[in-house]
Amino acid sequence: MIVERIQYTKKDDRGEITDIMVKENIDYVTLITSTKGSTRGNHYHKKTDQWVYILEGKIKMLTQMPGGPVILTMLQKGDLAKTGFMERHAMIALEDSSFMVFTRGPRGGDDYETDTYRLSEPLSDPS
Repeated sequence: MIVERIQYTKKDDRGEITDIMVKENIDYVTLITSTKGSTRGNHYHKKTDQWVYILEGKIKMLTQMPGGPVILTMLQKGDLAKTGFMERHAMIALEDSSFMVFTRGPRGGDDYETDTYRLSEPLSDPS
């Protein structure tokens, strides 16, 4: 997983402009809300890259490449996290949260479940 702290691109007395992603081909953009304590994910994708941009709240992100250790990353407002092919992932909302998911690949719209492979055992916090 790759995580970036996104900073504003331009700022003046009217406010800020923030480029969240630059020169990426995206198939779907999704807005998700999660209530405190809820878990999303516990799956992976074979043909889909996803970027998660945190709008509000705090998320505990667990990721794991096949055969590797589970990695814990804390995400907060302004963080952009990318998960790639075969990367197992789960997101636990530590607060009521909202985030955008930018998807390249078949996971979206009517194809939402065509590239989703559920884990038989949920990812567990390594700490």
